Amino acid sequence: MTRPPTAAQRRVIDAADPVTGRLRGTESQLTALVKRGLAFRHPRPPHDHFLTPEGHRVRQGITRAPEPDGPAEAPASTGVFAARVGGEEAAADAGPARRREVHSAWQGLLELRRMTNPGGDVDRPCGWERAHLVRAAALALEAAGHGPAGREGPGYRVRETPQPEAVAVHEPDGEALRACAATLEGAGWQVSEHREPRGGTRYLLASPRRA
Repeated sequence: MTRPPTAAQRRVIDAADPVTGRLRGTESQLTALVKRGLAFRHPRPPHDHFLTPEGHRVRQGITRAPEPDGPAEAPASTGVFAARVGGEEAAADAGPARRREVHSAWQGLLELRRMTNPGGDVDRPCGWERAHLVRAAALALEAAGHGPAGREGPGYRVRETPQPEAVAVHEPDGEALRACAATLEGAGWQVSEHREPRGGTRYLLASPRRA
């Protein structure tokens, strides 16, 4: 189980720039936040550190657990936000508070794109998304209003695949699956539709667009 940030780390998070998420702290504090997935180091000089979408959620006082990139399990309270990948018991919770959290996380991700993509391009995924494919695709879907699947029943499920930089999106309803494809394409992902070898069930393969 991931521990919540220490008091010193929380002070660094709370002091982040409210717009860009730029952080100030000791090297050890910043490195620890990067290891927790709450911050990232900009690849270009001067190599400043910025909050990730999860870091923005912690800064705003949201207490959510990260969802696994494989089969979903019951969440534990870790103080870190994560989009729902489908299969969680909590997926049924789609009230106003959850919608506000997701909207804020999506806005934070767009800011992350602006800060890290060449030319401030917000129309295609950034490095953080390429390193967290399942959660990034799930956030794009949930932010657009698609419903994640619960333990049973309809809704999207985003899962890892053996292919590099690709996730699979499953949705039993054909129209909803096509809507998921349109959302991901609009969020800067390359999407193709396929059929499973057994049963012929349709699913999507989605990869972050590079250009």
